[in-house]
Amino acid sequence: MDPLEIDITTAPVNAGVAEKIEAVQTAIYAGGQAWINIAYVVAAVLFIMGLKGLSHPRSAVRGNLLGALGMLLAILVTLCYHEIIGFTLIIVGVAIGAVIGAILAVKIKMTDMPQLVALFNGTGGIASVLVAGAALREAVVEAEDAVFVDPPMAFTIATMVSGLIGAVTFLGSLVAWDKLQGFFMKKDFRFPGVQLVTAALFIICLLLGYWGVMQPAIATPYWLLVLVACGLGFFLVAPIGGADMPVVIALLNSYSGLAAAATGFVLSNNVLIIAGSLVGASGIILTMIMCKAMNRSLPNVIFGKMGSGGEIASADEIYAGKVKSTSGDEVAMLMDGVNRVVVVPGYGMAVSQAQHLVRDMANLLEDRGVTVEFGIHPVAGRMPGHMNVLLAEADISYDKLIEMDDINATIDQVDVAIVIGANDVVNPIARTDPNSPIAGMPIIDVDKAHTVVVIKRSLSPGFAGIPNPLFAADNTLMLFGDGKEAVREIVDALKEG
Repeated sequence: MDPLEIDITTAPVNAGVAEKIEAVQTAIYAGGQAWINIAYVVAAVLFIMGLKGLSHPRSAVRGNLLGALGMLLAILVTLCYHEIIGFTLIIVGVAIGAVIGAILAVKIKMTDMPQLVALFNGTGGIASVLVAGAALREAVVEAEDAVFVDPPMAFTIATMVSGLIGAVTFLGSLVAWDKLQGFFMKKDFRFPGVQLVTAALFIICLLLGYWGVMQPAIATPYWLLVLVACGLGFFLVAPIGGADMPVVIALLNSYSGLAAAATGFVLSNNVLIIAGSLVGASGIILTMIMCKAMNRSLPNVIFGKMGSGGEIASADEIYAGKVKSTSGDEVAMLMDGVNRVVVVPGYGMAVSQAQHLVRDMANLLEDRGVTVEFGIHPVAGRMPGHMNVLLAEADISYDKLIEMDDINATIDQVDVAIVIGANDVVNPIARTDPNSPIAGMPIIDVDKAHTVVVIKRSLSPGFAGIPNPLFAADNTLMLFGDGKEAVREIVDALKEG
């Protein structure tokens, strides 16, 4: 029978829902591999179109929906064709997942998005571990029944790779989530010799993987590998500082994709290989872009090193008698008659959820004929695109979001630069002090604007743990307080005229 001419309406007209579902499932079984390949091609095209859509904020929502549709199609076709479980359980599983996803989408705070992404990476890693482990167990049982006919070497290699990368991703993502959430690991986990421990665990993983490949008829090496790889994931992420967490999350996302691709080879599932490869490639590209934005090398991030570690001036030396505080009324008066204002958002804006009031402030200034733009640093916040998402949530036009290089080209023409909760990404030490931990890191040069207003709770340092001379500059005014309340003061003062 030609699979393209299958009639899937074989159930009686008056049949119940269960009979009709069974008829559809039977049709999918009868369709054979041709239908599966067609569905996988469609899913792969949807994945690629989804990634293309995610390349720009205007099309990001559509891209996300296309990617989700492709994954739903791939999952349903795979489960139905292989008769793994019935349609009823599939529908129940999809419904439960949809409810959990909807609750997370509505309830999760924007400041907690990086933690959520880390958990998503972790679930992808552990899923690869469990699926590859189940496939290995099935192969071992089949080998025993066939009088010790070992599984193919390509299968065992893919299984070991999936277990290694998946386990590293799983525990590494949990550590990243905990460091961001601040439950247990509020400080970097470092001790003399931590890199030697990491290297030793990696070597043990390679030896266990070799054992598993050479002895494919037993599953013990695989689960030992998973256990040691979990330890490797811990020691890879735990020493890394908070300033590098956006890079780590992007890297773990790449790991989860590579684990999925390896699992695709284990299962001989083409769509899983394609999806995992796309995620792995896009994740590593994003990681390299972010490393470039921070002037860091990837090995430098992975091994938890934060710059050269030379001596720098203390906070007392930099701030003593030089910091000038201001108020919302004075900032509003300062912006009377200016032509151009640039807002530079940071994690402090995310924490205080000030983006909606920032939009109101921008609208009031634009009503007065002021040009308002937003300078976006690639690693501001705790995840890639954090500030873009926050500002988009407040319905701020994408055209007003200016990338770092473009805003720096004309920053000396800005009348007032308003920094809201950013620190390291506007710290001029990166430009002026070769001994600084952030030496060479590209920053937004707000210190070159005519006047700078920094909205911040205190003079406390950022993730890099170093003082910021911007706060004591001659053209800087400090508006101390919660970001949301400080912007509210400015908005109220602007409304009063």
